[in-house]
Amino acid sequence: MWVVKIGGSLNSDPLLPEWLDLLVQLGGGRVTLVCGGGAFADEVRRAQARWRFDDLAAHNMAVLAMAQSAYMAWGLNPKLQLATSEAEIRKVLHGGHTALWLPNDWLRTQADPDANWDNSGDSIALDLARSLNAERMVVVKSCAIEPTAGLPGLVEAGILDRRFIGLAQGVAFPIDVIQRAELARMRGLLLGQTRANVS
Repeated sequence: MWVVKIGGSLNSDPLLPEWLDLLVQLGGGRVTLVCGGGAFADEVRRAQARWRFDDLAAHNMAVLAMAQSAYMAWGLNPKLQLATSEAEIRKVLHGGHTALWLPNDWLRTQADPDANWDNSGDSIALDLARSLNAERMVVVKSCAIEPTAGLPGLVEAGILDRRFIGLAQGVAFPIDVIQRAELARMRGLLLGQTRANVS
């Protein structure tokens, strides 16, 4: 089982439908897709800056931003199968489809250490990958990725959130961070034809 996190910055990218098609074509029975919040989450940041409400409300709004991106992806490619729980994810994959995760379990009624902006969709996706005992995680970004940076370097550059590195310590699966234009590389990974540059 793979978890593939597509950054919300791809929400307005012409390549987004190609990524979704690829994951449907080659990810059936294996891939769970997690979508970042993108501009929906940016609007949450702007609203919080304007109205100064607490991080608990902002966290829940940002989780719902990820859900909005997921619904948009589903609208673009209805062959993706929505799933809100680990049991539903496993059912979708068992049926030979690509799962599209709705992160409802991350909504909170009380503040906790994870309900803040240090914990973005990347860390939420990694937490899901850990919980599912994934075989691999791939994070797709719009920005340039320095191949030798490693996870600490990507966190330092602000490409991955600050919680990510702690969650990544000791995981039993590789984590690849790739750039949006690397569709051919992703295809190779899914087909087992490309050796990944693991961060």
